[in-house]
Amino acid sequence: MPQVIANGQKLSSESLPCSLAVFLVEQGFLPKSVVIELNGAAVSPSEFSNHTVKDGDQLEIVRIVAGG
Repeated sequence: MPQVIANGQKLSSESLPCSLAVFLVEQGFLPKSVVIELNGAAVSPSEFSNHTVKDGDQLEIVRIVAGG
């Protein structure tokens, strides 16, 4: 099964390759609540649908939290 490395952990996904937006939803993330680095490059939320996640890719996923 295809895998990616996300935050240092292997994640399997049968839907790979797919858009970054689809991958995030599949993994339980709300796309508007995260900041993403895909293979070392920052990806803005408006570009999630335009980037493809493939087998072997590396992601850093950081949740945005509000607070004061």
